[in-house]
Amino acid sequence: TAQISIDNGTSIKLGQRYLMRTGSYQITLRNEGYHDTVTRLLVSEEQSQTHPFEMRKLPGIVSFDSADLVDARVRIDGVDIGQTPLLNVEVEPGEHQLSIVKDRYLDYGDTINIEGRSVEQSFSASLEQAWATVSLSTTPSGADVLVDGEIIGSTPLNAEIIQGQRDLVLKLAGHKAWQEDYDILAGEDFSVPLVELEPADGLLFIQSNPSAASVTIGGEFKGLTPLEVALAPGENHELTFFKNGYNSNSLSIQTQANEERDITVTLEPILMTVSVMAQPEDAELYVDGQFRGTANQTIELMAASQQIEIRKSGFISYSTEFTSRPGLEQVISVSLKSLEQARLEQIKPMIVSAAGQTLKLFYPGAFTMGASRREAGRRPNENLRDIKLERPFYLGVQEVTNSQYRLFNEEHSSGTLQGLTLDNEAQPVVRITWAQAALFCNWLSDQESLPHFYDVAGEDIVGFNPESTGYRLPTEAEWAWAARTDGSGNQLKYSWGSDLTPAENSGNFADVTARSYLGQILFDYDDGYLATAPVASFEANQYELYDMAGNVSEWVHDFYGAVGSVGGVEVDPLGPTEGQFHTIRGSSWAHGSVTELRLSFRDFGEEVRDDVGFRVARYLEE
Repeated sequence: TAQISIDNGTSIKLGQRYLMRTGSYQITLRNEGYHDTVTRLLVSEEQSQTHPFEMRKLPGIVSFDSADLVDARVRIDGVDIGQTPLLNVEVEPGEHQLSIVKDRYLDYGDTINIEGRSVEQSFSASLEQAWATVSLSTTPSGADVLVDGEIIGSTPLNAEIIQGQRDLVLKLAGHKAWQEDYDILAGEDFSVPLVELEPADGLLFIQSNPSAASVTIGGEFKGLTPLEVALAPGENHELTFFKNGYNSNSLSIQTQANEERDITVTLEPILMTVSVMAQPEDAELYVDGQFRGTANQTIELMAASQQIEIRKSGFISYSTEFTSRPGLEQVISVSLKSLEQARLEQIKPMIVSAAGQTLKLFYPGAFTMGASRREAGRRPNENLRDIKLERPFYLGVQEVTNSQYRLFNEEHSSGTLQGLTLDNEAQPVVRITWAQAALFCNWLSDQESLPHFYDVAGEDIVGFNPESTGYRLPTEAEWAWAARTDGSGNQLKYSWGSDLTPAENSGNFADVTARSYLGQILFDYDDGYLATAPVASFEANQYELYDMAGNVSEWVHDFYGAVGSVGGVEVDPLGPTEGQFHTIRGSSWAHGSVTELRLSFRDFGEEVRDDVGFRVARYLEE
């Protein structure tokens, strides 16, 4: 029963109860084995009141030991409180987790209940060993014993090894190390069978001249020099060295235990005679990057793969992997290409545009443009002009078709004529202005990332770049050269020859098919078409170009002008610098007169026509 002291007021004890006035009192509770409790009591006006109080127990007085072991660590609820023997330690009453630990012993753990109230209690733990005794012996003895890399003694040895997966190593100078993994179980002692340590290998450092030679030992490949190998001591080892292009070499080696030796082996090259012939004669010869003199010589080369180069400034170098072979007469014969020759060989004689047009490369020359005043049908604008075309150019083999043009402008229609369509895919595009043809050329350049030839402001062509290699319309001079010259210095009057009457299949002109529609026709010619025919329906001209006469007339690059002779040779002329009209060249399906059928006929225009189309051109990139 607790003793009760009441302060700050009057109270009368009546048996187990107290008579007290209303108010606040400080009371003190005391009881053996418990902490004193000081608290306040509030007495109300009720006649009978009960106030419970709970007192806290004092700690228990506890002692711990670990049987016949000392210095084991004692932990209560994970908190270290000392080491055994541990006497009269205050521990709070209640349930606790006890652990007692010591190196090389298994941990002890238990749940204990402390009574408290200064009651004395004691706990004793018997710790079990965490090792097994492992017996180790070697021949010869005296080897260091390592457990997980730490030396613990030398053989013979009875080693107490802590339980777990352990790495055991035995080392003795002059001998190979012995190693084994063991799963050690506490308390389960065992002996490792006698370990006979083998003599250590000798260490051989091998070099060769030349390096990178293959090395075999006893017929087994070991690697390439320089090389480090371990050899069993006291035995003869046969070493053989190989390298492509060299004679093999063999030797016998014996090493002692733990010995280190260096050897260097020289291999003799296998030399073969090779004849080298080259053009130009003063070209230079290099073998594996080393200069060996002029290329025209007989030279000794190793019977192995070597890099042969023949060089000369201004020429494309020749390079090859060459292997000379014993017993064969071998010759290297090379003719170097000049840089210019190589450049020309890279030039494509034919190209295909992004829209599918085939263009042919031409290297033109000098010719006379226009017609003599005595030529029947000549017009005043056909003055004779001396022209020299120096820049190579590509020219479309065919006229641009409706399908090709509609890749640029899908809404375009070439329309109809007399109930006949001019709008089939393979027919030449018509009813387009010169500017529309030029814009098509710029669009085509865009498809191939080429620079524009024509300068554009809004929808207007405001100039051109003569240095551009993008697509364009052919110049009038280029068109005339491709239509009239024959490559032998002669010039054609008509596409088929010198007489007015066209040969069969010469082209699509104003023929008997069109007599009900056209006023002037060729009565002795029938090409089968009233208006446009599919491109390339008739025979190609002397340069394998189609429809240079007939089918549709063609816009060319030049502004129109009645250009006269300039009194000298015009080089790559591009026409007048300005004008209202552009030049149109070539006859069409609507032409049947002497004037119009001649290849020197020049026309001009500004508006769209159903007998005018175009073909594309571009300069060669140089």
